[in-house]
Amino acid sequence: MQRRALLAVGLAMPCIARAQGQYPERPIRLVVAWPPGGGADTPARLVAPHMARVLGHPLVIENRGGASGAIGTGVVAQAAPDGYTLLADTSSFVTNSLTVPGLGYDSEKAFTPVCKVVDSPLLLVCRPDYPARTLAELLDRIRTEGGKLPYASSGNGAGTNLATVVLLQRAGLSATHVVYRGGAQSVLGVLGGETVFTFSTLPQATPLVREGRLRALAVGTAQRIAALPEVPTVAEQGWPGFAWSEMLGFHLPAGSPPEAARRLAAATEDALRQREVQDRLGQIGMIPAFLGPEAFAAEMAGHRQTIRGLLASGALQRDA
Repeated sequence: MQRRALLAVGLAMPCIARAQGQYPERPIRLVVAWPPGGGADTPARLVAPHMARVLGHPLVIENRGGASGAIGTGVVAQAAPDGYTLLADTSSFVTNSLTVPGLGYDSEKAFTPVCKVVDSPLLLVCRPDYPARTLAELLDRIRTEGGKLPYASSGNGAGTNLATVVLLQRAGLSATHVVYRGGAQSVLGVLGGETVFTFSTLPQATPLVREGRLRALAVGTAQRIAALPEVPTVAEQGWPGFAWSEMLGFHLPAGSPPEAARRLAAATEDALRQREVQDRLGQIGMIPAFLGPEAFAAEMAGHRQTIRGLLASGALQRDA
């Protein structure tokens, strides 16, 4: 009986038990390079508790927003490469190094890719009282304004900016870019009338669309999204092949132990398999999109090539 009791206790111990000296041995600092409540912060907070269960130590989230993610990214670039400071950043992780002078780091060299976490569909929105009920009508208004119509984004080179840049380039139009500190702030700019439209990630925009405070004109993904099935894609409104979304990925400082990257990636993948995480992501319109270190690095390399092409064409501008 005593042996059976000991066996039962051993089987009941959680899978997070680790051999002494195995990574991690203490809490992990998770720096989100964007403000709370946005398209980067929300999925990071969803997966962090489940990652902690697998790793056996909590992930302590620290929001360091500003400068299109460059502030938080810079903080992690200077952190000790010991596996205990993890960065959560969007596509701006790539674009900042190509568009912002004097960063003090090169994201391609200063970081080790851990994994991609989610894709975030982008929704093109304006105020419901603005005289444009379709994408075509919005583009007509932009054409009439001759480049003066203001639009919002969460940062130069952010996914919300790049989607607009690509759309305007294809339409042969220009508009005035107004940069905000994060996605939530850029939506507030539209609500307050400072700007006319923006591409927004769904966590900020979807509740406001459902409440009638914003009008959804188009979704940037290749297919319509389940969260707002009545909203047509950009592609089906006359721009075939248009598909642009934001993403969230995890990164460690270069030189971090390979075991740290491997375990963090495995913990993220496990978190994304959890039904409650999948359901919550689905409710806010985000898509689990796990990629391991190699595949994630390859995707970022392709994104760098796209950004270089936009810069070369003049469609995207470098910061002053």
